[in-house]
Amino acid sequence: MSELSDAIRLMVEDKGISQELVLDTIRQTLLATYRRKYGTDENAVVTFADDLSSVELASRKVVVDDDDFDDEVTQIPLEEAQELSSEAEVGDELLIPIDPKSFDRISVQTGKQRAQSALREIQKDELLQEFKGKVGEIINGYVQGDRDGDLLVDLGKTQGYLPKKNQSPKEFYTKGDKIRCYVESVRPDERSDKNIRVILSRVHEDFVRKLFEIYVPELVSKDPSIEIMKIVREAGYRTKVAVYPRKVDADAVGTCVGLKGNRIQAIMKELDDERIDVIKWDPNPLEYIANALSPAKVLQVYVIDQAKKEAVAIVDESQLSLAIGKQGLNVRLVNRLCDWIVNVKTQDQFAEMDVSREARAAADAMFDNMDEAYQQPAQQDGEEEEMALTDLPIDKNLIAKLNFYDIYTVEEFINLTEEDLAGMTNLSAEDIENINKVIRENVDIVEDEVESEEGEGFACPKCGYPLTVGMTECPNCHVGISFEEVEEDEE
Repeated sequence: MSELSDAIRLMVEDKGISQELVLDTIRQTLLATYRRKYGTDENAVVTFADDLSSVELASRKVVVDDDDFDDEVTQIPLEEAQELSSEAEVGDELLIPIDPKSFDRISVQTGKQRAQSALREIQKDELLQEFKGKVGEIINGYVQGDRDGDLLVDLGKTQGYLPKKNQSPKEFYTKGDKIRCYVESVRPDERSDKNIRVILSRVHEDFVRKLFEIYVPELVSKDPSIEIMKIVREAGYRTKVAVYPRKVDADAVGTCVGLKGNRIQAIMKELDDERIDVIKWDPNPLEYIANALSPAKVLQVYVIDQAKKEAVAIVDESQLSLAIGKQGLNVRLVNRLCDWIVNVKTQDQFAEMDVSREARAAADAMFDNMDEAYQQPAQQDGEEEEMALTDLPIDKNLIAKLNFYDIYTVEEFINLTEEDLAGMTNLSAEDIENINKVIRENVDIVEDEVESEEGEGFACPKCGYPLTVGMTECPNCHVGISFEEVEEDEE
């Protein structure tokens, strides 16, 4: 049994299999060997030494009178029992050690093979569970070799596979190199009954995310102050990371870049100096697109087709190649990051585009003040100044959504038709009701007197529905209204 004892220590100490599972496997193997020879294992007992230096198999037998002895598997005659123990009496139970030599060679060989197979399966199951817990994490290893472009990586307890498609095209490794990888998946190895297949990656977007979490503790603290919203990447060349502050006073971009760029430089070094742009995520897609085109400076972003999510970013001539990037890489990543189709144009190129007269006029107005994110309508001489939405206690996120549709004033909002509102997919019915509620509570709307189809009277400025004095809202579109009494001049 010494060989099995050595096997126990090997599996526990070197293979990392729990002692309980190893002992149970050996116990079941010995019982199966016993059962193969004697037809039953009900009276078989397996005992391990406290220090695992030995394993014994014994047969529990009942002492019977010599004349009653008729079963050599479960009984022992009194005379034979007293030779083993002088105090033995009829009815006692004795543990009779089984000499391994008493088993035939086939039984012993079968037992050993079964034990080895069972132990390998245990090792495989435990490795599988251990490494499944590492999926989505970063792991360190050493390059063992190359197999048709795929790298074999020593992970200590098992071997990892870094397929060629999961390798950065600008990175090269030789045998013995230390390597840090993202664990993409773990599954049993169909080609081996003792190995698992750990698939690694150095091109996965979440590999970059995990590196940021290592070097930027504010991302994973108990109360994170910043958050990564999205990552897009062309491994080896460029990565764009959109971050957002979860606290008002947090500088998401500055936190990720670090003092004098120390954090972002450390991450870039891990990626063999791959370029990383950290940009601020914004709920307004126009602002988000402008940010995403970093490092280029964007003058303005204009929506060409909202339904198709198509936009044009206007830049100076000097910024055009930077915004587009080598072979279109930068703008390609922007499209993926923002989920918009973004075309980059200079002002002259945009002027030549086949857009509607209204769109061209709106674009021209944008160039009047490039420093403003959104251009407010100009006030004409003699016109009464309109109330800006920002003058009311409306949630800033709702204002940003309205600005996206070029709605900046209270008058512009209340003049929207039901069809206009239905086309604003960013605004829910609850959003519209909340805006209307704030306007009703804070603005006295004076309606102009108009000629309705039914004669002298008033009409809703929003939908044209006939109104009568005393109404507080339009029966048709439910916009809030009020009437101001006007004294007639005495004749």
